[in-house]
Amino acid sequence: MCGMNRRQMLGLLPGAVAVFSLGACSDKGTGPAEVRWGKENCAYCGMIVDDPRFAAQIRGGEKRKVWKFDDIGDAVLWLAKQSFVDDPATEFWVGNSDMGGWIDAKTSWYLEGRKSPMAHNFGAVPDQRPGALDYAAWTKTIRGRGAPSECVTKTEES
Repeated sequence: MCGMNRRQMLGLLPGAVAVFSLGACSDKGTGPAEVRWGKENCAYCGMIVDDPRFAAQIRGGEKRKVWKFDDIGDAVLWLAKQSFVDDPATEFWVGNSDMGGWIDAKTSWYLEGRKSPMAHNFGAVPDQRPGALDYAAWTKTIRGRGAPSECVTKTEES
């Protein structure tokens, strides 16, 4: 740039990097958010979110906030206690336990017998398979069973 020496140019570099980084990380307000695997905690039990096959995200409420979970079953139990549980605008994303990536929880199918982080032991898949539960049956099953002993939150202990 005209009239700037090398030292002045280098002094501007950290600010420019920060501005461009903020734009790259901005939340679009819909869809699943970026997860910092191994660095974020489950909104329900507080454990580290580190296995994409069983993780979940819920986006909802007045401010469309995103909450992250280490086990898809924890997300069901947490959502059941929220005022926006039945709001059609609430987004619920689960990890595809077979192929990775995020899939819509409300249109997914759930297979029991998959060892998950908090022992709810369901895995989500995008297609119907023998023995798979749909969203309504799966959430009813999880709510009926409650939190496994591996995942008892402080509010459930009292």
